[in-house]
Amino acid sequence: MLIVAERLNSTRKAVARAIAERDDAFVRKEARRQAEAGADYIDINVAAARGDEIADMQWAVRAAQEATDLPLCIDSPNPAALAAGLAAHRGPAMVNSISGEQERMEAVLPLVKEHDAAVVALTIEDAGMPSLADDRVRIARAIVERLTSEGIPPGRIYVDALVRAVSTEPMQGRELLDAMRRIRAEFPEAHLISGLSNISFGLPSRSLLNRTFLAMAVAAGMDAAILDPLDRRLMSAVCAAQTLLGEDEFCINYLTAHRAEALE
Repeated sequence: MLIVAERLNSTRKAVARAIAERDDAFVRKEARRQAEAGADYIDINVAAARGDEIADMQWAVRAAQEATDLPLCIDSPNPAALAAGLAAHRGPAMVNSISGEQERMEAVLPLVKEHDAAVVALTIEDAGMPSLADDRVRIARAIVERLTSEGIPPGRIYVDALVRAVSTEPMQGRELLDAMRRIRAEFPEAHLISGLSNISFGLPSRSLLNRTFLAMAVAAGMDAAILDPLDRRLMSAVCAAQTLLGEDEFCINYLTAHRAEALE
């Protein structure tokens, strides 16, 4: 399971303050803690700091890479900020994100190609965000086919079939899991990624729902997640799910985590 660590996101007040104050030490500490907790990529999102997003992105990328050798996930709705982050980044990064929306596709695809980046592909189109599995699969197919036709290998594509809240749309868990299974079957070399927390929005005991959904999504073919790696219960669920699905040979990772008292 590939882990994209989500904590360096300016929607968190502490992160927004660190960006505004150019607190390098805060960014380095957060990047280092997430790397030590098992992250594979560190997500960087500065948009909500409401400063100069291009300058903020360049600063945050450099600060994070002072603390860890892990690649970063450059995360912004603004293609200019994505370009700035990719230019400041050492080595191949991940772009978060591209979509089936025509304008977004045309703005972001050249950046992905220029920087040999991995890319999160959201199943959104110009008509909006789908609620049904059929539409998620159709949009995913169109995006993957476009990206691969442009020379992006399937192994660098991370399809995000979009988690929606079950508190307002009770069937969204089923629809998403169905879409994941079908996308995995159709594009076995591509990846499936999710940001988990939307599934529990508006409900109590959100961590329980997030952990349970994560295990179900892994069983449906999800092999990457955007999450907080400092959440030991969530990371324990990742470890347990992979073990139960036979993705942990001889249960080595599970036993190692147990001996390190890392499981909850």
